[in-house]
Amino acid sequence: MALFIDSHCHLNSPKIAPLGDADALVARANGAGVSGMVTICCRMAEEPPVLKQIADKNKNVWCTIGTHPHDASKESEKAFSVADIVALTAHPKVVGIGESGLDFFYNFSTPDDQAASFRKHIHACLEADLPIVVHARDADADIIKIIREEGQGGKLRGVMHCFSSGAQMAAEALDLGFYISFSGIVTFKNADALRDIAKTVPLDKILIETDAPYLAPEPHRKNINEPALVLHTANCLADVLGKTRDEIGDITASNFFNLFTKARDTWEQ
Repeated sequence: MALFIDSHCHLNSPKIAPLGDADALVARANGAGVSGMVTICCRMAEEPPVLKQIADKNKNVWCTIGTHPHDASKESEKAFSVADIVALTAHPKVVGIGESGLDFFYNFSTPDDQAASFRKHIHACLEADLPIVVHARDADADIIKIIREEGQGGKLRGVMHCFSSGAQMAAEALDLGFYISFSGIVTFKNADALRDIAKTVPLDKILIETDAPYLAPEPHRKNINEPALVLHTANCLADVLGKTRDEIGDITASNFFNLFTKARDTWEQ
């Protein structure tokens, strides 16, 4: 039986709440064949206790710690030092740091604050030996530049989550050793360019995710997204890459554990 892991979702989001609480979402995903998932942190000042509780209560559910670039200008987030972030990763179900990065499309936080937060999270990843989950929107060159400056010559590992950038960004991220995670966007009818990029990504560097509650895949595009729907992304990639859906599941699950190595310690059959 193939493994399917949603490498990025937001089980605590108010926008996903109409579909049920986190336990119900996990149960529905498990029933659909999704064996595990990572619920992602956006605000360190608010979310870690909730995310850790969700992860503790549910088999093969993990979480991250981090500050989304939208929240990087909040004083409550700026107050966290590298040491504070690292301390929060001691929990056995915290398997990564992020999501962090740059978003120059919305600019809900200043570019300087976003960059400072991103650098801080990279330093925490290197100290904690955990991967970083990168949010990138309209900031590709700056993101690559910061990773090259702070990544200690390739020691930093991570994933470009919900990839929707261009071919150059994919190539540069892969050159840095990063993984590329595809969300429901790859299923969209107008996403031919993204599907072409997927063909260029080595099979050992591909992940799948929902980014739930956002970006529900076809044929559920207008609905609230949830982890159970990650199978549609797997189906699409299977068609694009000439694989079966189960093969994509096993490939991306193996990649998940190669990147999020700490998740292996709490994996339950």
